[in-house]
Amino acid sequence: MQILKSRSSKILAGLVGGTALGVAVLFAPSLFVSKAVFTAASGKKIMNVPVPGEATADQKLIDLAGHQVPVVKDGLYDRFRSNPLLSVIEEERPDLDLTWFKTLKKQKKEVGFTTYSPNFYYSNSSITAIYTADMGRIKELMPEQVRRFVQPISFMPGKGLIAITSYNYNYCDNDSYNELSISIVTTKPNKQNFGLISLMGQISDNSLWGYVLKLPVDTELARVRGVAGYNLPKWLIPIEYNSDGGELNFTYYDEQGKLDFSMSGKKLELADTQPKITRVNFTNLDAQGRLTHGFSDIRALKSASSREGGDVQLGLSDGPLSIFIKSLGLKDLIRYDYQPDFQAALYTPELVDKK
Repeated sequence: MQILKSRSSKILAGLVGGTALGVAVLFAPSLFVSKAVFTAASGKKIMNVPVPGEATADQKLIDLAGHQVPVVKDGLYDRFRSNPLLSVIEEERPDLDLTWFKTLKKQKKEVGFTTYSPNFYYSNSSITAIYTADMGRIKELMPEQVRRFVQPISFMPGKGLIAITSYNYNYCDNDSYNELSISIVTTKPNKQNFGLISLMGQISDNSLWGYVLKLPVDTELARVRGVAGYNLPKWLIPIEYNSDGGELNFTYYDEQGKLDFSMSGKKLELADTQPKITRVNFTNLDAQGRLTHGFSDIRALKSASSREGGDVQLGLSDGPLSIFIKSLGLKDLIRYDYQPDFQAALYTPELVDKK
C-alpha cells in the first residue's frame, strides 16, 4: 500500500502547535530539527527470495491481471477477493473495532482485474521519519508532468522533505504483508508553493499530499495489485518485521536475499487521544503516462511522536535501497512517528481531470 503510507498528519503536526510556533518554524526551522541518525547495516544472513508464479505448501496460485500469483489458501483474499463481509472479520477477529468500516461502502472496480474500493486494512502498525533532503535531487526524481500538478514543499532554501515509512499490515483484505514507502512531501494540486505555509494548510485540512518514489513489498499479491491497480512503484523483496523489546524493527533485503536496509523506531509513550482520520493523497503516472490521483484514509488508534534523532535509526549498506536513500541527501530529522495501531481504507486511483 502505498503510499506516504505515513501517518503524516501526526508526524508533521508538531510543526504547527500554534500560530507562534508556526511563525517560528517558518523563519527559523533549524531550531526544530535533530540530526538524522544513520548506522552501518551489516549481516551475513541470506533470505529466501519469493519466486513469482510459485506457491508454497500453504498457498495456491490464482490469475491476477495476467499473472500467476500465490495467495494464502483459504485466506481473506482467496475467499473474498477484497470484498469480505464485516461479519466474517468480526468472527475471525472479535478483538477489532470495526465501527469505522461499517460507515464505508465498497464499489466494484475493474483495474486490469476485479477489485473493490476501498480496500480495508483492519489492524496495522508503522514507524515514520520525515527528513530534510536535497531539493535538487527531489526535483530530479519527480516527472515533469507530476511537477506541473504538485510541487515538492520546501522546508528551507535548497531543502525539501522526504517521508520514510515502514509498515506491517497484520490483517487486511489482502491477507498480511510488510512494506517500505519512500515519498516526497508535496503541495496540493495546482496550488502555489508557499513552503511551510502550504504544509500547515494541509495539516489544518487533514489532507496531505505526496509523490511515492519507492514501495517494495514482501508478497507477490501486494506487488501485482499495487502495480496493476494503483500505479505504484512496487517490487518484491524479503522483509522481516520484529516488535519484540523496546523498538519496532524492519529489515529489508535485496532481490538476491542479501541485507540491504533497516529501520528501527523506539516504542514511545502513547498519547491518550481519540481516533483521528486523515486523508493521505498520492499522485502517480499510469502505464500510459497519464496522471492519476489516489488516496488512503487513515484512522489512527494509538500513536506518539518525537523529534529526537536517536528515536529512529536507518541502517545503510551498499545495497540498492541504501544507495538510493544515500542519494537523497538526508540530513535532519523533522519528526518521528510511532504508530502501533491504525486502520486504513485505500481507494483505487482515478485519472486526473485535465479540464
